[in-house]
Amino acid sequence: MSAPVPVVTVDGPSGSGKGTISRALARRCGWHLLDSGALYRLVALSGLEHRLEPDDIEGHARLARAMAVGFEASTDEERICLDGRVVTDAIRTEAVGQCASRVAAWPQVRTALLERQRAFARAPGLVADGRDMGTVVFPQAPLKIFLTASLEERARRRYNQLKQKGSDASLSALSREIAERDERDVHRAAAPLIAARDAVVIDSSGLDVAAVLAQVIELGRQRALWA
Repeated sequence: MSAPVPVVTVDGPSGSGKGTISRALARRCGWHLLDSGALYRLVALSGLEHRLEPDDIEGHARLARAMAVGFEASTDEERICLDGRVVTDAIRTEAVGQCASRVAAWPQVRTALLERQRAFARAPGLVADGRDMGTVVFPQAPLKIFLTASLEERARRRYNQLKQKGSDASLSALSREIAERDERDVHRAAAPLIAARDAVVIDSSGLDVAAVLAQVIELGRQRALWA
């Protein structure tokens, strides 16, 4: 029997830096990457393209099972593919984001995506970024990270990202939006956002990417996941 594929899960709230850390770790290790949040955005985008009704839960679940997706972490900017097309920018629009927030709360869609997410675990290893990776999708992962940061820090990061892209943004409005999303994520009935009991909690407030990545790499060394 072959040994199980090692998985590192990186969960946490919006703006905690889990996507950045996950991409950096996957590149450093040469491991595969799962951006689970993007999966829900891909379902939302596919639903919009197929002109599904906003409340068509079963239709979105069918798309979740059928769509072909891919993530590439070989560059600084993640490339996300849907049915052979690069849709990295398309899934980041406000319309797709609003739809994805609704889609992610449907148990039928989460169930449809569960085995797809687990199928990303391929040799030599997987870095799984999301909100329920360590609690639901990969509960046996040898290393679970729960990355967090203060609300003010997360809003500031998002504000700077938007400004760099030339988008207008209000820091106070972003703070409210992130707080509202936290509330939805923590209290939803299906796979709420919580740290796994055996997760290592890292507060990234005031830390740069290199400092957080160094902590995760050391934790992986302690577990003999890499040299």
